[in-house]
Formats: sequence, structure tokens, C-alpha cells
Amino acid sequence: MKRKIRVLHVAEAAGGVERYLETLFKYSKDKVENILVCSQNYDYKKFKTLADRVIVLNMAHDIEPSSDIKVERTLRRIIKQLKPDIVYAHSSKAGAFARIADLGLNNKVIYNPHGWAFNMQQSAKKKEMYKWVEKISAHFCNKIVCISDAERESALREKICKPSKLQVIYNGIDLEEIEKTTPMSRDQLGIPDDAFVVGMVGRLSKQKAPDTFVKAAKLIKEKIPNAFFLMVGDGELRDQTEELINQYDLGSSFLITGWVDNPTAYMKIMDVGMLLSRWEGFGLVLPEYMACGVPIIATNVDAIPNIIQNDKNGLLVKKDNYRQSANETITLHDNFGESNKITKNALQYVNNKFDGKRLANESMNLYKNYENN
Repeated sequence: MKRKIRVLHVAEAAGGVERYLETLFKYSKDKVENILVCSQNYDYKKFKTLADRVIVLNMAHDIEPSSDIKVERTLRRIIKQLKPDIVYAHSSKAGAFARIADLGLNNKVIYNPHGWAFNMQQSAKKKEMYKWVEKISAHFCNKIVCISDAERESALREKICKPSKLQVIYNGIDLEEIEKTTPMSRDQLGIPDDAFVVGMVGRLSKQKAPDTFVKAAKLIKEKIPNAFFLMVGDGELRDQTEELINQYDLGSSFLITGWVDNPTAYMKIMDVGMLLSRWEGFGLVLPEYMACGVPIIATNVDAIPNIIQNDKNGLLVKKDNYRQSANETITLHDNFGESNKITKNALQYVNNKFDGKRLANESMNLYKNYENN
């Protein structure tokens, strides 16, 4: 019997990356020995059933020299001990950890930034620092996987590496699992049965613009009295977001769930799903909304227009334009035909393009290229 290819995945950021790995592991486990080295933010119990082995390290999200050096040493020891065929690093912090820890060791390295850090909204000085780090680190991996065409274009524009080092493998989602998911009970969540539910799934961070969502909610509530707003996620801006909700006197029409294991169960009770990101490498929530039959309003930034075709499988709005976001929501509420058309087109699109089995197959083909070298 042929030995499975051994892939050691290194991941620090949870959220979208975590869901990406769930899908990848589920559909590749018959042919790949997946080992996960992850941060404390990951659901250990869940991954224990999906991966062949899970090792949790205490990783800081920001740069913390003493903690980071400790992680580097431990990670290098793990790589030496387990001797993987491939080390696969996910997102920028884990990408740095894995590529430094692997220096001089006899295996191949794949890096997936899951959205370039230099595309984030930040100071020019920080952007340049991230570009510099990525350009240097690119020398220490065999392949860089881009999750969208926009990500590849960014890498080429900034001359991160040679074009031959880049490969686009679109994100995939577990369509079978989503179809089986039972919707949350509105009653249990304290949401009225007749409410028009407008939702947002994601980290409450500057990137995901929860402030824009709340400002839009204020205008929506004025026109749709039975509107209810559901924010699925948590993050560093939670306190500020709650303050804004209370300032607008919207507390009784808002629910922030915190992190949940089953975001698609919450999506299934939404009438509109928003992704109002200020920058976005892919936005895994977009195909998830589509698979749940939820019409989408999303910002026209970075990779989002690669996925959302305006007025066909979703509606695009300008970044930070809460009035436009509110107006498009009101349009979907008042025009069932438009909403239904978008939902049908989106469902067809997600089934054709974002099946998790395709993600796993393309990833396994990439592994095989290095297995034979």
C-alpha cells in the first residue's frame, strides 16, 4: 500500500482559515496525512477528528519577540521529529514561523497568505514593512498559493516573487455539510418570527467594518421597523460596536453572538448577508452565504468583485458607504423578485466554483508535484 504524503500545516489565525482547513482535511484525509500545528484559538476537539495529529502552541497574533522565538524553536523541533514531506503555512504570522523554522531542513514548503498583509488598511510604513518581509520570505518556500486572482495580481504588482512561484487555488467550502446544517431557532436567539434579519459574519475588527454595519442598521430600521440585526463573531472592536449600537438606541434589535462553531446555521436565518470589508483577500463568508440561500451585499474591494458580479449573484457597494448599504438592503426587502434572482444565481455559481472537493483535489495535485521531486 502506497504511503500517504505527510503534510504539516502551521496555522495561527482562526476564523476563515480554520474553516478552510476543516474542508481541506475532510476531503483529503484518504490520501494525505494531515498534521496540524495551530494556535490556542483553534477548536482542538474538532480538529482531532479531522487531522491525523493536532499540536497546539501558544502563538501571539501580534509580534511578541520572546513568545515568537519560543514558538520558532518548538516548531523546528516538531518538523525535525515528524519529517513531513511538505510544510504548509497558512496566513502571514504562521508563514513567517514556518519558513524560518524550516530553514535548512529537507522538505518542501508551501505558503498561503489567505490575504496579503500589505493590502490591509494601515500606515504606508507598515505596508512597506510587510512587502519587504514577504519579498524576503518568498525565497524560503517552493510555492505560494493565492486564494483568488486578485491576490495573485497583488503579488505580481508588488514583485513579491517570480510569477512561476504563484499558483491560484480558489477557496472551497463544504457544500455537503452546509446542506445538512439545521438552521438556528429564531425563538432561542430571541429574534421575532416575523423579523427581517440582516446579518454579518466575521471578526469585529477594523477590516470587517462593524461600524459601517451599525450605521447602516440605523437607517434600515427607520424604513423597515421589523428589521433585526445579527452579528456572528467577536473581536477587538466589540466594546466600541456595542457602544455605537446603544448610542443609536438599537439594543433591542441587535444580537452579537460571539464566536460560534456553526456560523452557517446562523446564516440560514438571515434575509440579507453583508460583508462590508475595507480590504479582503477572499471573503470565505461569500460562498457560504450563497450556499445558505442568502442574498449578499458586499463592498467593491480587492477580491470581492472576483466573486460577486453586481446585480447578478449579489450587490456591490462602495467601502464605508453605509447609506448605500442601507438603500440596497431596503431594495432587497421591497423587491422579492430581485432578491430571489440573486439567490438563485448565487446558488448555481457556488455549486460550480467553490466546492470543497475541488479545493482538496487541486491541493493534492500540488502536493504530488513535490512528492515526485
